[in-house]
Amino acid sequence: MSEPSKAPTPDHAEYNAYFPSPYSLSRYTAPKTDFAGLRFDQPYTGGKYRVLMIGTDERYLQMQNGKLFSTGNHPVETLLPMLHIHEAGFEIDVCTLSGNSVKFEMWAMPQEDEAVQKIFATYLPKFQKPLKLADVLERATASDSPYIGVLIPGGHGAFTAIPHSREVAQVLNWAVAQQRSIITLCHGPAALVAAAEHGAFPFAGYNLAVFPDALDEGANIDIGYMPGRLPWLVAERLQQLGMNVVNSGISGEVCRDRELLTGDSPLAANNLGILAADVLLQAAAEFG
Repeated sequence: MSEPSKAPTPDHAEYNAYFPSPYSLSRYTAPKTDFAGLRFDQPYTGGKYRVLMIGTDERYLQMQNGKLFSTGNHPVETLLPMLHIHEAGFEIDVCTLSGNSVKFEMWAMPQEDEAVQKIFATYLPKFQKPLKLADVLERATASDSPYIGVLIPGGHGAFTAIPHSREVAQVLNWAVAQQRSIITLCHGPAALVAAAEHGAFPFAGYNLAVFPDALDEGANIDIGYMPGRLPWLVAERLQQLGMNVVNSGISGEVCRDRELLTGDSPLAANNLGILAADVLLQAAAEFG
């Protein structure tokens, strides 16, 4: 029996666009996640605090060779953290930069994972009709903001407009100043670059876990996960800005440094959700 093709699969909805190869999907995706239940003792019942999720509304990422990677937010990296946060008692408001729908890498959806499918169905109306970030920015960054944390999921779609957004920079600076959690993983930390593009970078000296550049420059191209080299490398850029990357591979590692909670890959999605729920519950108790 021959192994699946390592050639990226054409996406016929767009010129020169490609999905990951069959071989890469056989290595990188699974029908179920490692979710094994909730870990916190008691959920938050105060009703005062919420979490703001910033999703990508961009489907295509142009690579250095001009080819388009058909991407979006990774469903596991989005839905597992959301599951823990939601069940911990924090409603999640979903927004995108344009107000257009959140784009997902549906080829990575764990179709046989009941818990993930349930949280996806719960938030599907919000994914399809999200808020526009600019429209909620004033409320989100007010002194009496209802948001106790910000979730920025991974997936290569996080490389598109989010790292260049002035609104994202304002949210990040507010979160740092007000000690509100910033929860992000894999390629989601690309969003942190927005703060540097629109002012002083508040995360210099912070530790984080992030998807390794070596895989994006090597295996992800070799096995046809991507149709070319990325326009820039997230770990390299964040290190240039003064951040410290704590991981070299992908093992499910998570990292907490002050208000910043990060994970290394989809393998960290469940661990990051557990960590986020604990941190948010503690913060809600402290903030009152």
